[in-house]
Amino acid sequence: MIRNADDGDITRLMEIRLTVRENVLADPNKVTPDDYRWFVRNPGIFVWEEDGGIHGFAAADTRNGNIWALFVDQAYCGRGVGRALLSSVCSVLRTAGFEKAWLTTDPNTRAERFYRRAGWQHVGEQDNELLFEFPL
Repeated sequence: MIRNADDGDITRLMEIRLTVRENVLADPNKVTPDDYRWFVRNPGIFVWEEDGGIHGFAAADTRNGNIWALFVDQAYCGRGVGRALLSSVCSVLRTAGFEKAWLTTDPNTRAERFYRRAGWQHVGEQDNELLFEFPL
């Protein structure tokens, strides 16, 4: 089930983010609990809750149309969790008035393949990552 994240979820969201095998943060201290709190207080952060726990999350930045995060616990990959969360955050951006969403991801990763399969278009590079856009 997808629901809005709340402050009580932040520790688990950070745990999921820090346990990924790809798109690993070079400096984990760059993403702080305050970053997550901003998204909780503003529209655009959702969690996937199942079997009594949170197993994925996604966040959209309504200030600039960016998909800030989309991460799924390894044990829940391949079950449609990422697609459902992505749809939720894209909906938030559409409601906020954006005509397109954008994101960056590392090249040659499952994430890159996921976004390409979902119809996102590679439009360039940004900070040594691939830049993708998607019409809303």
